[in-house]
Amino acid sequence: MSAGQIAALIAAGAFVVLVVLLAIPLIKLGKTLDAATEAIERTNSNTDPLLIGANQTITHVNAQLERVDGITSNAQAVTGNVSALASVFTATLGGPLVKTAALSYGLSKAIKARKKKSALKAAKKAAK
Repeated sequence: MSAGQIAALIAAGAFVVLVVLLAIPLIKLGKTLDAATEAIERTNSNTDPLLIGANQTITHVNAQLERVDGITSNAQAVTGNVSALASVFTATLGGPLVKTAALSYGLSKAIKARKKKSALKAAKKAAK
């Protein structure tokens, strides 16, 4: 065996060791990729029921929002009707009620003043 053959034999041995040392991380990487693929598949299979449930929830919420929208529009209509009724009441009865209240206030003041005046006259006659 010549020196060249021995160097070739050492290089071949080093190459085999290098291939074995590189094969171990490649095998581990393959197992890791298999585990990641399996995890992705499980996540994908579990996502479908979640999305279906979320879709049903959104449908239910939309139905409730439609009901609330109907209630809100009815409340708005009632508010408009009450406002219109208050305006009609104020226009038809407000003026006469204010006048009646003013008249009754004036009459009560006049009656009190007259009673006071009569009481003063009676007191003067009693004093004489």
